[in-house]
Amino acid sequence: MFRPQCLPLLIGSLPLTDHHAAMRLIAAYTPEIPLWPQLPKNPKEGMIRQFLCGFPGLVEAGNRYWIDTGDTGFAAEMALFYEEYLKAESTFRLPRRSRFSLHHETAQGFYALEKALQSAELQPLMVKGQITGPVTTGIGVKDQSGAAIFYNDDLRDILIKLLSLKARWQVEQLQQYGDRAAPIIFIDEPGMVSFSSTAFAGVSREMVSVSVAEVIAAIRQAGGLAGIHICANGDWGPALESDADIISFDAYSYFDNVILYREQLCRFLTRGGVLAWGIVPTGDPAAVAEESVERLYERWLGQREEIVSLGFSSSQVVQQALITPACGTGSLSLQLAEKVLSTTARLAKKIRRNHQEELLV
Repeated sequence: MFRPQCLPLLIGSLPLTDHHAAMRLIAAYTPEIPLWPQLPKNPKEGMIRQFLCGFPGLVEAGNRYWIDTGDTGFAAEMALFYEEYLKAESTFRLPRRSRFSLHHETAQGFYALEKALQSAELQPLMVKGQITGPVTTGIGVKDQSGAAIFYNDDLRDILIKLLSLKARWQVEQLQQYGDRAAPIIFIDEPGMVSFSSTAFAGVSREMVSVSVAEVIAAIRQAGGLAGIHICANGDWGPALESDADIISFDAYSYFDNVILYREQLCRFLTRGGVLAWGIVPTGDPAAVAEESVERLYERWLGQREEIVSLGFSSSQVVQQALITPACGTGSLSLQLAEKVLSTTARLAKKIRRNHQEELLV
């Protein structure tokens, strides 16, 4: 059972352009579970574009990109993709460089994390990676006609398989680091609760659940822990009913909504699931500037008691929790982003100090 005991963890994005500077911040505030930084100020590191390398028919023009299924070579590209996919599925370990690896051009942060780990700058308990989920990616990426690729059965299948193997590749690369603990891979998937909204018209609950389940399975079969990060609000059923080991949610804004899914939440915690408590705000700069460790601690205590009231011991809730920001900090000023990181680390330290007896149970 994974028992993180309220250790601090970050979501990923930072308002920087230098990956090594970003790693220094990550190492300073979350050395126990560092992650690789995503820097959306670099054009190819947006959460949608970052994991598309290797997709058949990918076309780029400036900062625009799309999937061109009308190109004369697309059918051959698609056939080659499935050939490489089937070969990868039968391979014990994915190659260091392939269609399914993370590219230096779009995921420099991964290699900055590796460099820090290899130089012994970091000696973590475990390591975290991330991948944008198939629902969010599939709605965000369009074909040459402007239609979201998620609605095309063939393109959706390719996307799910591409993301699944990129997630598996991260697990395999990161397994050598950490104190013999499994790597964590978060699936950033706000679309998983938004499927009933206008922006996701035509996306069914089953499509969402099946798509994300394949990525979760790839992570777990490779020996990793699968987390789902959701910084939106909507129907929490599919996420809580999934096989994810960790659910990361915006507890600052949406705790009252999540707690409404009592039966699913109880089943998730009973089977050992971990809540990544996004209690440190990131969405509203005014809230980031205003909040303090003390106020957030009181807020967290109240939320913890609501979980306890569902029939769980206080020690179980504390042990099955991570303390995180509500989301990434890529859209904040550097000053506010650093405050988010600092607040997350100090809040986790305060909780662990004030609840030592519960951590020892």
